[in-house]
Amino acid sequence: MLIKGQEPGTALLLAAAPANKGRLIDAASALPGLAAVPPGVLTGTDAASVVELADPVDPQTVLTRIRAVAATPGPLSVYLAGQLHVDARHNQVHLALARTTPASLRYTAFPWDWLVHELQVRAPGTTTVIVDLIADPAAWERLRQEGLALGPGVRLYGRVAPPAPRRTVASPDYVKAYAQVWRGGARPPLAELHAYAADRAGPGDVLLLSGEAPAAGAPAHQPPPPAGAPAHQPPPPAGAPAHQPPPPAGAPAATAPPLPSVPLSRAQTGPVRTPPAPPAAPPTAGGVADPHPAILAAARAGRHGEAASMAAVWESEAMRTHGPSSPQALHWMEVRADLARLAREPARSCELWLACAQARLARRQTTDDADVQAAVDRAHHQWEQLSDPERARSLAPDLIALRTRVPGRHPGALEAVRRRLDQLEAVPAAGR
Repeated sequence: MLIKGQEPGTALLLAAAPANKGRLIDAASALPGLAAVPPGVLTGTDAASVVELADPVDPQTVLTRIRAVAATPGPLSVYLAGQLHVDARHNQVHLALARTTPASLRYTAFPWDWLVHELQVRAPGTTTVIVDLIADPAAWERLRQEGLALGPGVRLYGRVAPPAPRRTVASPDYVKAYAQVWRGGARPPLAELHAYAADRAGPGDVLLLSGEAPAAGAPAHQPPPPAGAPAHQPPPPAGAPAHQPPPPAGAPAATAPPLPSVPLSRAQTGPVRTPPAPPAAPPTAGGVADPHPAILAAARAGRHGEAASMAAVWESEAMRTHGPSSPQALHWMEVRADLARLAREPARSCELWLACAQARLARRQTTDDADVQAAVDRAHHQWEQLSDPERARSLAPDLIALRTRVPGRHPGALEAVRRRLDQLEAVPAAGR
């Protein structure tokens, strides 16, 4: 069933894997079947366009294509087959491309955070990402503990599996099952199709991704399930309430576009089932446990992925209940930024604080507002902690633009940014 009266949709078909002995999955074999599906079926719209990338070699090329499709106004569906690795130096997850080797991962693979960042510009509920991924041992262990991050309001379906034994090259059977069903003329709800495809891909030691977070009234692939049908989204992380209460009195006011984590449900040996419906939501006023202590305890114990996931659940609910620019949503954005600081991820923390300051200014808060100044000051502080010259250079223009508008309470802050940028410009960028 397609939704009438929508803007045309866009489908991005991205298959990527090394063209060397490091190949873990025959990612490109997923494309012929998907390309044979009518474009509108891929996006759930009457009309659609398709962008296809097969075994790309350059991360910047992939970024350019993703940025272009993310800027389209209609529904966007991303179909991604490939393999994930972790950069040991910066502990970041990357999608391997055709020229990727273990030694060149930082320069030849596509950072997962780039995908997250580009999807943040889109309206909640307009984006669906379907993945069929193999994770190398390091990435597998990380994803089992922390989940896979995507922006709020992004539907995520798919599977992640560890490498096959004896260097066997895996097949993207999960995504192929989608194409097979659609080419046969069936149009089941996406959550049902996810369960079917996961079963066809084979039970075993896999992580299943299944979640929806559409904004109210936003277009979806399929109509919502009938009343009483099980929900097809994962429950909130343990200890995280399902609904957002007002921020406690005196709580820090918030900041920055977040990178929520969609929890991964562990598949057991035997038939694959869709995740259970979330438990009934607790009341939103009176008697609701304050989630901040549990989140902080997880972060202080080093469980940074768990802490970020709990904050993401509350943030997403705040956005749905009160709106993306509401004080409640901004509060949880700020929590996410501070969790990134505690996780010693200054680049992410800086990005979040910058975006929060921009959001507050967009809400017509003044440049001398204490919350605006605090966001810019914290972004500046995290930027100073960056040891990667390239990353610092990439964030400098936004920081300078904000520092020009919000000089802060301490004189010389803008000049300090410019001085450090001059020093960074003297450091040769990688590859130039």
